[in-house]
Formats: sequence, C-alpha cells, structure tokens
Amino acid sequence: MNLTSDPWIPIVWQDGRAGKVSLKDAFLRGEEIRDLAVRPHERIALMRLLICVAQAALDGPKDRADWLTCANRLPEAAAAYLDQWVHAFELLGDGQRFLQVEGLRPVRAGGDDEGNSVSKMDLALATGNTSTLFDNAGGGRRSFSSAEVALMLLTFQNFSPGGLIGDVSWHGQRMGRSSNHAPCVIKALAHALVKGDTLGRGLHLNLLTQEATRRREVKWGQPLWERPPTSPSDRDSIQNATATYLGRLVPLARLVWLGNHDDLILGNGPTYEGYPHWREATATIVRKVRNDTEERVTLAASVSKSTWREIPAVSVIERAGGDPLGGPLALQNLSSEESCEIWVGALIADKAKPIDAIESVYFLPAAMFTDPGRGRYEAGVRSAEAWNARLGKAIAKYRRELKDEIEGDQWKRGAKVKHKAATHYWTAVEQPLSSLLDV
Repeated sequence: MNLTSDPWIPIVWQDGRAGKVSLKDAFLRGEEIRDLAVRPHERIALMRLLICVAQAALDGPKDRADWLTCANRLPEAAAAYLDQWVHAFELLGDGQRFLQVEGLRPVRAGGDDEGNSVSKMDLALATGNTSTLFDNAGGGRRSFSSAEVALMLLTFQNFSPGGLIGDVSWHGQRMGRSSNHAPCVIKALAHALVKGDTLGRGLHLNLLTQEATRRREVKWGQPLWERPPTSPSDRDSIQNATATYLGRLVPLARLVWLGNHDDLILGNGPTYEGYPHWREATATIVRKVRNDTEERVTLAASVSKSTWREIPAVSVIERAGGDPLGGPLALQNLSSEESCEIWVGALIADKAKPIDAIESVYFLPAAMFTDPGRGRYEAGVRSAEAWNARLGKAIAKYRRELKDEIEGDQWKRGAKVKHKAATHYWTAVEQPLSSLLDV
C-alpha cells in the first residue's frame, strides 16, 4: 500500500456520503470534502500530516502576502510533491517505509524475535495498559486492513503515552525499556485548529508562514521522510525530527517495523520535548500561578472541565515579540473583524494509560478576538463558576440541617455528592452557551 495513491483517510463528502481518500486526493479534491470522519486524536495527527505536506510542497508560504495567494496553487503543488516522494510513503515492502525504521530487532534472552500485536497502535483497543471495558476482544488476535494500519501508525507516532515499552536494538544499539510521551499527548495538551467549510479551506487556514516561524526563532526544517534518522548516532537527522517545525509535524516518537497487518517490532524512539522547550503551533499558552510564582504553561484538556470555559484563552491572538500568551498560531492568519469556527480536541492520558479523547467545535464571533469581547465572555464564565461554588456550600449546609454531615471525616462522600450536583449544574449551564457568545 502507498499512502499517496491508495485510499485510507476517512472523510465525508460535501453531499454527506462517507468515503476514504488518498493523500493526493485529499489535496486535489479538498474542496469536495466537507470534513474528516475520524476520532479527535486521529484528526490532529491527520491534519499535522496534511499541513506538513502542504508546507513542504509550497516551501512556505513565505509571508502573509504569499499565504493569501497560495490556496489556488496548493492542490497541484502538493500532488507534484507527493509524486516526487512517493517512495517514502510505502506502508510495507523493501526500501524506505512511512514512519518506520530499518535495522530494528527485539532484545530477548536467546535472541528470538518476539514481536508485538499491531493492535497496540490503536489507543482505544484493550491492549497493554488500556482497559477492556469497551473492548471485549482484548487479548485475542485481530486483523486490520492496510488503511486501518496506516491511520493507526500515524496516530500512534503522535499520541503514544510514555511508560515501559519493548526493549529493542536499532542497528545494534539498545534503546531501553523506558519511553517518554509522544509530542501531542504531553501534559494532556489541548490542540486547537481553525476549521474551514471544506477540508481544503481548513488546511489553508492552518498553514504557518516562514516569516512567523523566523519571528519565533524556530527552524523550518524538513519533513521526516525527506531526512529520516538512520540510526541512534544520526544526530543531525534526529535534531531535525525533534527540533524543527516541519520535522515535528509528523514525529517518530516510537521505533516501528511492521511485519504484516498483524505484527510489529516496537521500541522507544527519539525524545520530543514539550513546552517551554517547544511550543506546538496548535497549543494555547496560559498564565498559571504556582507557589506564588506566575509561569507560562500549555492549556491542558480535562474530562471534568468543559472546553468552553477555556475559550477566552484559546481566542487570544499571540502578539509578535510580546508575552507568549495565546491560542493556536494559525489565528494570526485571520483578518480583523473575521469570525471563525474553532475545533479543540485532545487525548488525555494518565502516565502510560489513555483516559479519554475529547473534542468540541465553537463558532467564535469576531468580537471574541478583541479584549472587550473576551472580557464579556470571561465575566459570564466567572459568574457560572461563582454559582457552582455557592452550590457546593449550599449542599453542605443542607446536609447539616438534615443531620447528615458530609464534611470533616466524611469528606470523601461529600466530594462525591458535590461532584454529582456540579455535573448536573454544568450540563444545564452549557445549554444556552450560544447566548453567551451572542453577548
């Protein structure tokens, strides 16, 4: 299978039909595609791949003027680029493979090849640390199509949580059993993308200019397939993969070699640093006070706090040369007084265990990108949070009146009661969210 010409990307056409397209068709028919039809973490991984191909094909855009005019030439430029690098997008076979490395062998007493199940790359399936709650086939043999394996491999390289991993040698050098988080799952990073009414429009809206990366003193770099690391000692290629804009968009966080559609060799790959060493283009940087010290951190997704309460932070457009606060860097492409849809999603993991994947889409009026507009929205959020705090106090007082103390020694039971009430409260508050955005 070759990812440039064989269909593997799940999409929805403009007329509502579901389908799959190849990488080339994702560009050539981008205006016919309404959206991707994938899970939240898969969307992030696919968008990063498509953006990387687009930016490499254009070798830009150079600046905002170039960005304004590049949309029309992008489809043909991307198709020509993929034809040039078609050999690097093979899923199996001899020679260079997509997001895989040669010279990989498992380390095991006796020197036998143990192998692993390909199902380990699907973070929703019951393998390794992932629960069997929603997957009763855990522990059994599974078979996957080439299209499924391609999407699993791409997503796994972006979102694999850190922890113990199989011990492998790469061209004779052992890589160890401990692994770090892949770049997109570090600190439950909340990713934000500007949505378009078609896939093609969405891709264009999320392209960064070379001028913007230079302002941030970020190296442009080369995509991983143009400069694949050949061994642990290939420091220049590993530096390109982990510390440049194009290199990190499609990462190599795990060393993988597919045996077929069922088995693989899997080991620890290069380390990808998170913020403040590297700011992902889709990240939101916020202020946080810890031990009376203010610091800058990435906005983290949460299963207990809905994303709409964080929209004021996501909608800040970072100012060049100023405090590095703000939402996705693609917001800088918007003109003044331009509204847009924002997609926010994440994969949340507890150490080595995936917990949940979340996503939300919000239509943000132009006023949300101004200080007064954000101020009104933030005031609404603060008011809702204040009422939530009052609700917790009221529950405690009500229980005391009933001689049923839920604080003190009963704080664990009290926390559960308050959490249940808060869940009902926030569900009700979210219903008229459009009214807050209208204000």
